[in-house]
Amino acid sequence: MKNVMSYKDYSARVEYDDEDGIFAGRIAGIEDVVGFHAESVTELKAAFQEAVDDYLEICAQTGKAPQKPYSGRVMFRVSPEVHRKAALAAELAGVSLNQWAEDVLRKAAS
Repeated sequence: MKNVMSYKDYSARVEYDDEDGIFAGRIAGIEDVVGFHAESVTELKAAFQEAVDDYLEICAQTGKAPQKPYSGRVMFRVSPEVHRKAALAAELAGVSLNQWAEDVLRKAAS
C-alpha cells in the first residue's frame, strides 16, 4: 500500500488512525505544519488538495513565499574511499559525478 499523495508539487504521507477511524496526513518537506484528515480515500484526496490550495492562498494573502519541498541541492560528506569509488563509477558510466549520484539516488528512492 502506497501511503503518499501528490498535488501541485507537494507530497504528503498518509496514515490510518484506527482509533478515530480516519485517514490523516501532513504536507511533507516543508517547515510549515499543514495537516488534513478525512474518513474515506475520496474525501482524503479532496482534503489534501484543499489543504495545499489553502496554504498557497494564505501565503499569497500574507505576502509570504510558500515553501517548496526541496531546492534540488544536496550536500553531504562521504569517506574519501566512497568518493573515489563513486567518481570512478561515474567516469566509467560516461557521466558527471553529479549525474551519476542523481541516477543512483533516484533509483534508491523509488
